[in-house]
Amino acid sequence: MDVARETTTVKLQMLVLERRDEGCNMARFYVLAIEPTLFGDTALIREWGRIGANGRRRLDLHADHAAAVESLDVWLTRKVARGYRLR
Repeated sequence: MDVARETTTVKLQMLVLERRDEGCNMARFYVLAIEPTLFGDTALIREWGRIGANGRRRLDLHADHAAAVESLDVWLTRKVARGYRLR
């Protein structure tokens, strides 16, 4: 019962970013999400690519939720510096 209660209290965090430049024919997306794994870890899921196409996906495992949030903040800062904006 405790596991079910813990699973339902975890909030899904997801950010969808876009970068568009019509002059360069650029339309890209970047998704950052934090999700629990089956083994009790927390995963930062990163997905990126051209809008309208299948993107690439990568899972970065973290020992706890706080470490995953810190990693999400680092990636968000990097992407905003490169011109991505929240959608």
